[in-house]
Amino acid sequence: MIRAFVAIELSKDILYQLTLAQDTLRKCRAHIRFVDPRNIHITVKFLGDINQKLLQQVIYALESVTDDPFPITAGTVTVNNTIRPRTIWSSIDDAGRIEELFCRIEEALSPLGFGRESRSFTPHATLARVKSSDPSLFSALELLRGKSYGSCIIQGIKLKKSTLGPLGPVYEDLLEVIW
Repeated sequence: MIRAFVAIELSKDILYQLTLAQDTLRKCRAHIRFVDPRNIHITVKFLGDINQKLLQQVIYALESVTDDPFPITAGTVTVNNTIRPRTIWSSIDDAGRIEELFCRIEEALSPLGFGRESRSFTPHATLARVKSSDPSLFSALELLRGKSYGSCIIQGIKLKKSTLGPLGPVYEDLLEVIW
């Protein structure tokens, strides 16, 4: 079985800028587990554990998903929930393009048995997971308010394998679809 997901990768410049945001967050007293900067991405669709036969069908389906390159900007760094924060992320400004892409991916994968997401899709790049919060987290987030973390042109998607380990996940590219 392979644990897999569909992702959009960010430019090296955006990753560098988000690493600087992580450095600011490291100064707070909340217990936070940071995403390795090399692993920061936009998850478009999490597929879970799939077998080799289904993997080949997923690859074929994703190869049929097309788009034109489009710009995105990594924006506000915030939390998923201000009362019980669990995730720290950067918003992604994309004029709705990733949501449209998400819908096409859902359409391509639903015949293979992948359920459609019931929640609305919000493109974001996860920077950290909050294990236990502290008021200093919100002070650190305030320092990051209103900043932009760079822009890039998205030219495709990737199917990625995720292997969980004691030091965090290790990602491997299984497919790249370029437009």
